[in-house]
Amino acid sequence: MEYVTTLGFVLQDIFTGAKGALLWYGLIETLQMVIVSLFLGIVFGLPLGTLLFASSPKGIKPHRGFYEGLSFFINSARSIPYIILTILLIPMTRFCIGAAIGTSAAIFPLTLAAILLIARVSEDALLNLPRTFIEIGQSMGATSFAIIRKILLPEALPSLVIQFTTIAINLVGFSAMAGTVGGGGLGDLAIRFGHQRYDVTLVVFIVIILIILVQLIQMLGNALAFRLRK
Repeated sequence: MEYVTTLGFVLQDIFTGAKGALLWYGLIETLQMVIVSLFLGIVFGLPLGTLLFASSPKGIKPHRGFYEGLSFFINSARSIPYIILTILLIPMTRFCIGAAIGTSAAIFPLTLAAILLIARVSEDALLNLPRTFIEIGQSMGATSFAIIRKILLPEALPSLVIQFTTIAINLVGFSAMAGTVGGGGLGDLAIRFGHQRYDVTLVVFIVIILIILVQLIQMLGNALAFRLRK
């Protein structure tokens, strides 16, 4: 009975006290970072991945030199651990955003990471489509752009949604790591108010929130991909 009472006080402090406000604010910041970086990542990463596919040896307009150079750049940038990439980009972040810490500053390296990931998975999704789709478009006299936009991308959309869902989950983890350099969100909250103040309860609740968030993202992504396949 004593443990139940103690747990009740802890839950009341978490959800109705100052900690509850911090958790909600941290969750909103995390969602902001993930949604904005994922959106910008798709806007810039999908065309980049399409360009990779088009210039690849199995693409519509193969160009070995261009493909290998662009592919090498993307692979090299992707090989840098996110936390190191964030530190390396601090001068550029400060120049572009006007600050090196905070949610807005964290979105900059998150967006770059999203662009690189989305570019590669977009290329893979298009490469995995049967070659017959390209041949059908060419036999109908369609341009390369029309084949990609009207045939290949719609056919690859369910696979792309699954891949983007996985990337969104990765961005949740990256946003938590951004807390180590003052990036805001739940990660920053766990470090400053949890770890540094020895508040294990707060850290545990942050972990639970992140687990729930990841599960929701996965469920939404799976449901959308299933509807697109139908």
